[in-house]
Amino acid sequence: MSIETIVDAVRQVGFETHVYFKNGFLEKVYENAVANRLRKKGLMVTQQHPLKVNDKDGTLVGEYFADLFIENELIVEIKAARALDANHSAQILAYLKASGMRHGMLINFGAQKYEVRKFIL
Repeated sequence: MSIETIVDAVRQVGFETHVYFKNGFLEKVYENAVANRLRKKGLMVTQQHPLKVNDKDGTLVGEYFADLFIENELIVEIKAARALDANHSAQILAYLKASGMRHGMLINFGAQKYEVRKFIL
C-alpha cells in the first residue's frame, strides 16, 4: 500500500471521527476511535508505539510513544487542543527523527474545525 493511500485513509477517517464526536473529548478517545476505524479498513495500526532515542554513540537517552503507528510507514500524533502550534509540529518532527521514519501526521480534534497536517522528514 502506498504512503499516499495510507495518508488519504487517515485523513478521511480523522474527518469522519471529527464529524461524529466533534470536539470536547480527551485525546485517548480520538486515538481509540481512529485506530478502530482504520483497523476496520484493513490497515495495520499500533497504538502507543515506542520510539527509542539514541545519542550519537548509540546510548539510549529516552523513549517516546507515538499515538498511532500505521502500516510501518506513518506516525500519527493525535491532539485535542484549541489549535495546533509550533510545539506540536516540533513533537511530530522529533518522533520522525527518533524513529528514522519519513512520514508523519498531526491531527487536532480539539478545535471546532478539523485540523490535519502532513510532515515529511
